[in-house]
Amino acid sequence: MAGMDQTPNIGALDGTVDAVRHGKLPPKDHTKDMSLPTRPKPNGGALSTDSLPQPGNALTGKQEHYLKRELLSQQVDFEITELASTTALQRFGAPFRSDYGEVAPVDSDLPILRFIFVHHVRNFPFLDQAREKEFWQDKLQVFLELFAQKHISSSEDRLEESKRRKLAIKAKKLVELMMVSGIPTASGYEERIRFSELEVVDRGAQDQGLLVNAPEGHSINGWDVNVAGVRTTSVKRNFRYHQHAEFIIRVKQAGKPDHYVGRRYGEFAKLHKRLRTELPGKVLAPLPRKNKNTTSHTFFAGGDDDDGSSVSSGSTQNTGITHDDSGSLRNLVGMGHRRGASLQPDRASPRASGEYRKEHVVLYREDQRVSLRAFLRTFLQNSQIADSKAMYEFLTGSPIKVNEEEMEDIDRRKLMDEKRIEEQKRFYEIARQRAKELDVYMERFRRDIVERNGLTQLFQEIKDKERIADLSTEYQKFAEWLRIEVAATIYHLFLAEDNSPELFAQAKRIHSMLPYTALKQVIRFANPAVVMNGVLDLFLAQPFGTRSLAQRVFGMALNDGIKAFQKSIDALVVKVDDDVFCEKLKSFTNADEDTKNNVRSEAVVDGVELVVAILKSDEIKPELSPEQIGKAFNAYVAWNNAVENVDDEMKTGAQLFSHLKQLLKMYTRQRDKAMMLSVIEESVTLYLFRDLFKIFYEPLVRVYKSANVYNSVTDFAGFMDDMFHVLDHAQRQDVSADPNQTVQSFIDLCARHQDDFYKFVHEVHIHDNGLFTQIMGWLEGILEFLRNGPRGGKLDMNALFQGAVEMGQIDKAAAIAEIDRLIKWQEARKKWHQDKTRQKMAAENSSSSGGGAVPTPPPGSTTFRSSDFGINEADLADLDGDDSGSDSREDSEEDANPIAAEQKRRAKKQDHLRRNAGEPVKPEVKQLKMLKEGFLSMLRMVLAD
Repeated sequence: MAGMDQTPNIGALDGTVDAVRHGKLPPKDHTKDMSLPTRPKPNGGALSTDSLPQPGNALTGKQEHYLKRELLSQQVDFEITELASTTALQRFGAPFRSDYGEVAPVDSDLPILRFIFVHHVRNFPFLDQAREKEFWQDKLQVFLELFAQKHISSSEDRLEESKRRKLAIKAKKLVELMMVSGIPTASGYEERIRFSELEVVDRGAQDQGLLVNAPEGHSINGWDVNVAGVRTTSVKRNFRYHQHAEFIIRVKQAGKPDHYVGRRYGEFAKLHKRLRTELPGKVLAPLPRKNKNTTSHTFFAGGDDDDGSSVSSGSTQNTGITHDDSGSLRNLVGMGHRRGASLQPDRASPRASGEYRKEHVVLYREDQRVSLRAFLRTFLQNSQIADSKAMYEFLTGSPIKVNEEEMEDIDRRKLMDEKRIEEQKRFYEIARQRAKELDVYMERFRRDIVERNGLTQLFQEIKDKERIADLSTEYQKFAEWLRIEVAATIYHLFLAEDNSPELFAQAKRIHSMLPYTALKQVIRFANPAVVMNGVLDLFLAQPFGTRSLAQRVFGMALNDGIKAFQKSIDALVVKVDDDVFCEKLKSFTNADEDTKNNVRSEAVVDGVELVVAILKSDEIKPELSPEQIGKAFNAYVAWNNAVENVDDEMKTGAQLFSHLKQLLKMYTRQRDKAMMLSVIEESVTLYLFRDLFKIFYEPLVRVYKSANVYNSVTDFAGFMDDMFHVLDHAQRQDVSADPNQTVQSFIDLCARHQDDFYKFVHEVHIHDNGLFTQIMGWLEGILEFLRNGPRGGKLDMNALFQGAVEMGQIDKAAAIAEIDRLIKWQEARKKWHQDKTRQKMAAENSSSSGGGAVPTPPPGSTTFRSSDFGINEADLADLDGDDSGSDSREDSEEDANPIAAEQKRRAKKQDHLRRNAGEPVKPEVKQLKMLKEGFLSMLRMVLAD
């Protein structure tokens, strides 16, 4: 069986198990059985091969994999949590110092993170030059231990997901995925659960790209909104009437009748201002600029009506119609920028009855309409904004009745929305067909990349060849595929979205303001490294030991925050009107971490709020009198009743407890600011910042300086000029024109400038002094681990399990039962996630307005698979399907009404429980925890290299 080094993929006959074999399989004797394989009967007497262990093994392939996954998950969770400890780096091993002497790799308490650090962080091309003592020990280690000693507040203290907690959850998932996919088992019979239907679901989930531009059926947080039409209104000022555009908004809510509201542009601006007032601190998307341009279109109308009936009154709708056989039709998603006056009705002779003709229509303020629709829908994506009072009044206040003429205008614009989506489909379909022609070459390119040192060979080819025409055939075809991808991206950004006109106008304005010639000369003659070093010296210098300018700037910002919190604290202290309560909360905030943990544990055990546990704790001084204890308890009872029952009478009694909760939060945030200020004021922070700047910035500056990057500034300016010219031409193009020409115009744009871009990349690579070669080698190292595992060997899960059984550490039958329950839980969880995804897709598809199937992504986007890089697709599906992490929505803003804020928090929690109803619960494991010490020893040996 020479040449059979590659691992074969053997799947169970029912298609539900993806078996991964590591190593060589025994040769099959083809002379004994020449019959085709048959599917076993469901009730057959023989057991399938995945239900029994292989000879000499204690575990089946699936049991091996999910035992490994469970133990790795426990270890990763421990190590990520342990990073918050002040002694974590001392137990890390080299290059960090330790009070216990040098820690060998086989003795590290954090073997997984140590392996990642040594092999994939420390040897990063920029960091590999950092000195062990001067950088890693005296600066980075000191800074991280200093930060850990500050004990910045946790999510539990602040009743919200802190950014550090969210980052820790994501890091845990990624590290677990890397280890589970990268470290193989010794038997080579590792198996994973895989539902083939999941791939279909995931592909279908991508088919929602164009629905966001649909005129209706796109419900967002309970609102289905469309800026459906535009009408003119007359407003009297002094002695004259002035005409203004009013945008007609169609509003739908579940269980309520549809209605229309009319809003002028200024009212959109007022909405934006009101939201800033109602939700202070929230980042809001900017309001689109006022755009008075009209848009021309062509409709094919039947001949059953007379000429007059097809002409809309220009006095009310500013819509002109001409019977023009050569007229222009373009509004490819707000693209028909016909700048100029509305076209007046042509006085052509009447047509015969039943004859079809072209009607040339100018839609008043069409670009503004679609950009405001994108603006509204962007706001409604945020649940806080969607539930705000300002948004509710904007969408429901002062409804209007639309007349027949306005309804005709709405119908025309709805038709144009549908035509825009249809043309987008045609564009993407043609681009996809052209990309598909390159599939054969792209498959060869994929194989070249995923092979050993494929990335290094790619960039070596770029370094050696001066032109694209000199590249090998596969790489030339890859460049051709890139042209199609870039062309589709430009089309999507500047032409295919509701907010594309606004983005196009902004890009054009910025391009017109940039002084490219002056910028080129600055880059050519200035030395950025010297300039930045001078700036750093100015900001980081500490004359006579005083604080540096950077410390003063950051300190000023943090002090402003501390003062702002103090104002809130002073106001709350007055409302609480009890100095002992306030002093006790403040004492808890400043207490040592052990005391805080004891109080938090008491709150969890007793099932009460943290504030209650603090007030009744004897560890926190001062102590409360019996009257104060009763007062606090009554306030807590009133608080719960007010929140759960919304009782106005109980709300009054609950104010005290709500103020105490707010006061604890303010004290906690103020302390966090003070701790951050103390970190900034440490001199090691400044030295670390300077070293990081030199490590990362200076090598890049040297490369760009030697590569004469300044010449590329002119090339970029030329590309932008050409791109805007092509976009302008496409906007004025008739929608009935050949879409192949539209696609080709964007591809030709990329082709005209591809040599300039390649020259830039080529020049950078030949002057990189080996920097980019090192980066490619670093990436190849990560891929090598994912594909082949660590050089230290494999995890022998059978030996671990059998050894624990023989030593009496675990009960074999009970441990096997726990592993089988974990497998069943994983199967049920995958199935639950699959069904949930299908239900979500079905709900979205049923609410869409007959838009038809949305095109799938171009073939090039699926050229590479996760398995090409060593990441098993089933493990990746497990990561995507794990909904146990934090909600991705933003933390709630500080609410002026604490009771209302608590009601929102509990409602959000209930909503989370509702959305996850029916999710299988992970079974408890006891026997498998007994394997932790043996597994840790084996893991250390495997990762010690």
